[in-house]
Amino acid sequence: MGCPHPFILLTHPKEMGKDTNTGQLMERSLAHCQRQIWDRVNPPQALLGMLADPKYQPWLLFPGDDTVPAIPFRATEGKTPLFILLDATWQEARKMIRRSPWLATLPRLALGPETDSAYTLRRNQQAGNLCTCEAGIALLETTGFGQDANQLQQYFNHFLAVFHAEKSGHKK
Repeated sequence: MGCPHPFILLTHPKEMGKDTNTGQLMERSLAHCQRQIWDRVNPPQALLGMLADPKYQPWLLFPGDDTVPAIPFRATEGKTPLFILLDATWQEARKMIRRSPWLATLPRLALGPETDSAYTLRRNQQAGNLCTCEAGIALLETTGFGQDANQLQQYFNHFLAVFHAEKSGHKK
């Protein structure tokens, strides 16, 4: 049985159609993962409905700050964890938080990834920053779904290898 908790990829519109987008790997491999498009003026109503539903315990996967510190995952009995991952560049993700009051106040989940990012498909990657798929892998591990994390890690590794092979002209 895979992870039963819903994962929402809140995707910046600029990510749509990018072949380097790793959120697509999660969407394809996790049964309860869905993509919703972020819009500053028109927030995704389906996600707002889930956030208002008392059966869910929302968690935003984004680094904490002075206003909203990140905290370790703790399940609340009787509530279903709802994991929201910002599927965007780090610069776009920060803008999404600043421009979405409904998003900025959600509890933030602290992750302590053990390794540096293996994602090298985009420039300006900063140390300690994970791509969307790597954040999803770390989240699965943190919440006790190691088998799902391993499978997603294998898919991610294959994606990177094939992507590099295709871009260099060598088919894998």
